[in-house]
Amino acid sequence: MIGAIVGDIVGSPYEFDDTAIKTTDFPLFSNESWWTDDTAMTIAVAEALLTRPATDDAGARAVAASMRRWGRTIRLPKGGYGARFSQWLSSDDPRPYGSFGNGSAMRVSAAGWLYETLDETERWARVTALPTHDHPEGVKGAQATAAAIFLARTGSSTADIKTYIETRFGYDLSRRLDDIRPGYHHIESCQQTVPEAITAFLESSGFEDAIRLAVSLGGDADTLAAIAGGIAEAAYGVPDDIRAAALARLDRRFLPVLERFRASVA
Repeated sequence: MIGAIVGDIVGSPYEFDDTAIKTTDFPLFSNESWWTDDTAMTIAVAEALLTRPATDDAGARAVAASMRRWGRTIRLPKGGYGARFSQWLSSDDPRPYGSFGNGSAMRVSAAGWLYETLDETERWARVTALPTHDHPEGVKGAQATAAAIFLARTGSSTADIKTYIETRFGYDLSRRLDDIRPGYHHIESCQQTVPEAITAFLESSGFEDAIRLAVSLGGDADTLAAIAGGIAEAAYGVPDDIRAAALARLDRRFLPVLERFRASVA
């Protein structure tokens, strides 16, 4: 899941329409490159899934508890949480709120690595979405992202990944990035983020290229790159220098979760 975290950090300077870029030619890391809520919630979901909950309900409770604990206790160095998610974090009685925002997809990457079958992967991806993003499109975004990671790490070709995602989830992956890019802007729905991020991976030639392509779309850049980066890690691995640059920017409290996760999938 370090690939998703790298994507979040690399995309963070270009997240909004007034800071967006429409090119792959930019510094991969700069003084403005920091982790955001995408990384915090990716860590939270991984921590919850590492407890190996026995049932869907137990899993959803574990995910909710972990997200609320991290969301309430760790200060974001950049950006913030969305308004509805912030209300959920602070609520005394947190309930899912029918979201189809791209938050369910940006935080799900651990589910793509922890399970032995595609069915299990999609099952637990759904569980990670349910505490907040229980709209069918929110669930679908999480499942499609995790499925693409699973398929990439188990050796499926980009053509096979494309076919599966289109057939299983109904996403249109036929558009080229060059066709998407001119009119694309900051959009926070799964429906208009997940297909674009997957397309960035499908057109890529390596890990760094996938990240750069996702950012170059000019949309919700940190989330686009987190999704694309999670899949690209599974396909290509993460270069050591890029991994090190990302880890150096993280809050030290994240590192034990990353180490436990890395050991669990080694």
